[in-house]
Amino acid sequence: MTNVVRISVRNLVEYVYRSGSIESGFRTATTMTEGTRIHQLIQRGYREQDEKEVFVEAEIPVEEFVIRVDGRCDGLLKDGDFITIDEIKSTVNNLDEIQENTHPVHWAQAIFYGYIYAGDHDLSKVTIQLTYVQAKSLEQKQFRRVMTYKEMESFVYEVTRKYATFLKVKIKHKIERNKTSKALEFPFETYREGQRKLAGAVYKTIVDKKTLFASASTGIGKTISTIFPAIKAIGEGKLEKMFYLTAKTITRTEAEEAFRLLIDHGLDMKVLTITAKDKICFQEETMCTSIDCPFANGFYDRINGAVIDILENEKMMNRGVIELYARKHRVCPFEFSIELAYAVDAVICDYNYIFDPRVSLKRLMEEQKKKTAILVDEAHNLVDRAREMYSAEIHKSNFLQLKREFKKTSLGTAAKAINDHLLQVKKSEEYLRKDLDKELVELLETFIMEAEVELVKMDHELLLDTYFASQTFVKIAEIYNNQFVTYVDVQKSEVKLKLFCLDPSEQILKMGKGFKARVFFSATLKPADYYKDLLGGQSDDYVISIPSPFARENTEVIIQPLSTRYRDREKTMEPMIHFFKELLDKQEGNFLIFFPSYQYMRNAYEQFTDKYPKFSTIIQDVGMSEVEREEFLAEFNSERAERLIGFAVLGGIFSEGVDLKADRLQGVIVVGVGMPQIGFERNMMKDYFQSVGKNGFDYAYVYPGMNKVLQAGGRLIRSDSDTGVIALVDDRFLQRKYQELLPSEWLHYRVGM
Repeated sequence: MTNVVRISVRNLVEYVYRSGSIESGFRTATTMTEGTRIHQLIQRGYREQDEKEVFVEAEIPVEEFVIRVDGRCDGLLKDGDFITIDEIKSTVNNLDEIQENTHPVHWAQAIFYGYIYAGDHDLSKVTIQLTYVQAKSLEQKQFRRVMTYKEMESFVYEVTRKYATFLKVKIKHKIERNKTSKALEFPFETYREGQRKLAGAVYKTIVDKKTLFASASTGIGKTISTIFPAIKAIGEGKLEKMFYLTAKTITRTEAEEAFRLLIDHGLDMKVLTITAKDKICFQEETMCTSIDCPFANGFYDRINGAVIDILENEKMMNRGVIELYARKHRVCPFEFSIELAYAVDAVICDYNYIFDPRVSLKRLMEEQKKKTAILVDEAHNLVDRAREMYSAEIHKSNFLQLKREFKKTSLGTAAKAINDHLLQVKKSEEYLRKDLDKELVELLETFIMEAEVELVKMDHELLLDTYFASQTFVKIAEIYNNQFVTYVDVQKSEVKLKLFCLDPSEQILKMGKGFKARVFFSATLKPADYYKDLLGGQSDDYVISIPSPFARENTEVIIQPLSTRYRDREKTMEPMIHFFKELLDKQEGNFLIFFPSYQYMRNAYEQFTDKYPKFSTIIQDVGMSEVEREEFLAEFNSERAERLIGFAVLGGIFSEGVDLKADRLQGVIVVGVGMPQIGFERNMMKDYFQSVGKNGFDYAYVYPGMNKVLQAGGRLIRSDSDTGVIALVDDRFLQRKYQELLPSEWLHYRVGM
């Protein structure tokens, strides 16, 4: 059987011809908007008989493969029987720096287009033309080569032969992957209650090319129940690739362990974990230039060899493995991971690699997406994370500083224009608006172009940071709609202008479009309609809810009806502390007590330890490192001589994704209903959702708060042998609204001690 592989001309030639170093934080020649504008400007100068954006496609046999390539030729210029292929490239650099052979990848792209067009139209020769345009001055520089069909054919076959080296590794692995995926059996003797139902729903979602919202209680084994059916779909030819998306390191580790277990059971699969750039960088400071970093210097000269080496020798490519091969081949470990993301079968990574328009894996072609599933773990976290991804802000002070530092330059003029504009915004006192400030966006586009000219020549931290903030602002401005609001925050002379995403649903839907299947799952997707609304759900999506597999008797639930509202906290502190003591005297073992804020937690901690010093206690600190987090959790040990009482924050690092199985944890106390602090942005969200027919207060405050409560309570029963007590401290837990949001297994509660 002949293996047909589809790839764009651009991706193919970039793979073969890329060379040189990673340079600074921006690698685009100019902004996307500017690049498109310049292309259109040149194309408007074409004559009537000329064509633009001409789609070309061809199948090229090479060894045991057929490579199907396609692309869009910028210009097809016609002079009678003479044809010129025009490839337009914009740059912020001086055109004097560009010589005929400066960019072999540009020639390669244009030659491919010439070869395909000449073959389709039986031409013996064509002219290949590169048109370089200086983004600011619009000055042009052109290079031309007349090439015969035979010359182009020889060139194309040489390029595709080099690409075939990589393909051989991929195809050989794919055969083994499909065989082992098909033969793979569930790695446990039996399914837990509800586990088969979840796995079946995930498989059906993939086969039917749908979206699934799955609320599956803690303890079902969600990780293996979503990964296993996706692998079986690969074995059945229904899927090619999967992304397992998580928000936290600990859930990433669980996914790695699930894949490792399946590999131990005979699966042959390439699995990559992407670690954040600042964590995996080998340098003390993350400076991505050939001068500052030996792993950036010459990166593209060595990356292809590094990719083939790791693919031939490894299945699990976690942080340690990536670092080992990155050092061996002297390549940046983060950029190495990004390259591998396109080559492996499964990627474990943060949400932003799929959903953030600024950092998403853009080389995933639509054809690949159609064969890819995304599995979104702890999907309740995506709502607020997406709001952050789709919001952007700029600060007047940055532009004022740059105006002063770069006065009498074009950059200084651009920075001054933005500073002046923000001053006018401040004077207008119109601090909340629905419409986008288009004038500001245009000023920022000019600033970005001027900043790129300077950043090519020099390192400047403030300029680089402001450049990125401006780019983000312009990018978010492109998707701005009625689900956004613009607001201005004035603090003395500082002016912050923010594009704030009130409702991320449309953007989540858009970024997830094109993938074969999307599975959003969590123990706490409740209420289902709320999460379906905010995660971009559609009326025909699948929804499933699976209750806890554990016996109700495993958990004792107590509601202590004390007010934890801000105004009552001082008054109810003493009876609350007394309740802790009563409960701890009655129930043995380690406890975690969760509070809605650091301040409330510290106050309770101080009073509790003063009054009851006999208890051994530990408290969560602000901004704990990963090592400190691990040390905190390690203290919850069943071998301890004396029990431990941990004080932690609701919605924080210890209230989600933490497994303290067996005797490590016997009790969880949740103080309050987890409601976010009442504030300006939350109130804007409340007003927005009220205006579109929802209960604004519930959407902005109640549902996000109760999710934190459910997550914290879920720390307790992690296996069918775990037992313990969950205590909910707040009188609102007895109200119908809040009771409806509790899991069914918590509704056999008793009130008070």
